[in-house]
Amino acid sequence: MVVRIGLVGYGVGGRLFHAPYLRASEEVELVAVVARSEGPVSAAREDQPGIAIFPSLTAMLDAGAVDAVVVSTPPQTRRGLVLEAIERGIPVVADKPFAPSGDAAQELVDIADARGVLLNVFHNRRRDSDVVTAQGVIASGALGTLRGLDLRFDLDEPGSLEAGADGGLLRDLGSHVVDQALLLLGPARAVTARLGWVDLADGRTDARFTIDIDHTSGTTSHVSASKIDHLVSKEIRLFGDAGSYVSDYTDVQIAALRRGGLPSAGREAWGYEDAARWGVLRTQNGVTVVPSAQGDYTTFYDEFARAVAHGGPGPVPGAEGVAVLRVLDAVMRSDQEHRTVHIGA
Repeated sequence: MVVRIGLVGYGVGGRLFHAPYLRASEEVELVAVVARSEGPVSAAREDQPGIAIFPSLTAMLDAGAVDAVVVSTPPQTRRGLVLEAIERGIPVVADKPFAPSGDAAQELVDIADARGVLLNVFHNRRRDSDVVTAQGVIASGALGTLRGLDLRFDLDEPGSLEAGADGGLLRDLGSHVVDQALLLLGPARAVTARLGWVDLADGRTDARFTIDIDHTSGTTSHVSASKIDHLVSKEIRLFGDAGSYVSDYTDVQIAALRRGGLPSAGREAWGYEDAARWGVLRTQNGVTVVPSAQGDYTTFYDEFARAVAHGGPGPVPGAEGVAVLRVLDAVMRSDQEHRTVHIGA
C-alpha cells in the first residue's frame, strides 16, 4: 500500500524539510498541498506539477484525497490543525514543537490515543548522519558504560530568529538537540539551563542556550546552540568509562538540498559526511576513525507509512514529542528561576 500524503503548509519547512523526502520515499505519495498565499501556492505548483492544491485542511479532508497528513505550518496554527486531523480520524505527522507546552502536547496525545489515531512528531534530526553514527558507536559497546554527552549545534543565521511566544531558538534548534540528547542517553530527570536573550524589532527572544540534563540512566548531557555568534558547528562528544568519541560534522542533508541535490536522485548515496570530517573513537586500544553512517530523513516517512498501513507506533510517537517539550518547559523555568528543575515536579 502506498500511503497518500497531504502536506499542510508550503513555506520553508514544507518545501525544504518535508516535500523532498516525501517524494523520495517509495512508500508514500505526496498527492496534495494546503497553501493559501500566493508565494507558497506558486512554489507548490513549480515544485509539484499537477498536484492538488487546497485552501484549507478541511477542504482537503472533505475531498477524501489523502490517507494521512503532515502539518508544517507556523507554531500558532499547528495545534488546531493537528487536532482537526485527529478528530477526522486521519493519521498525522506534526512539525516540532507540536504544542506550546508539555501539558498541551499530552492533551493531543491523549485525544489521539482515545480515538485510535496515529500521531507522530517530525523529529527528523534523529536521522542526521552524525547522530546515526553516534548511535552506532554506542551500540558497538566500544565506549563501555556511558557517562556523558556534549552536544553543540551553532548556526550563523541571526536573520532567521523569530520573536514572540512561539519563536526563539529554544523551540527551534532546542527541540532538535534536546530530542537528540534524549535519544542518545535516555529520559531526563532534571534540567539546569540558561538562555541568552536579545531584543529584536518584533520583541525579545532567546538566541542561544546552554542546557545541562541529568538523565535517569545516571548520565549527564551538556547541550548548547546559538544563531547570533557567527559560529557554524555541529559537534558531538560522547564519553564512557572505556573512552570517547568526537565528531564535528556539517549539516549534510540540508547543505545538499541547498546545492540543488535531492534524495530522490539517488538515496543510496544520500546523507553521508565527507571522509575528511569523520569522527574519532579513542580507547585504550588506540585511535579509530569511524566512517559516516547514512543520514536520510526519508526513512522517517518510510516508517510512518508502514505504521499507517500495518499498525504500530511510527518513527516518533507523540509521547516522545511530549518528553522533549517537558524538558523545554523545564529549561524556561530554570532560566527564569535560576535553579535546577526536576522533570514532572
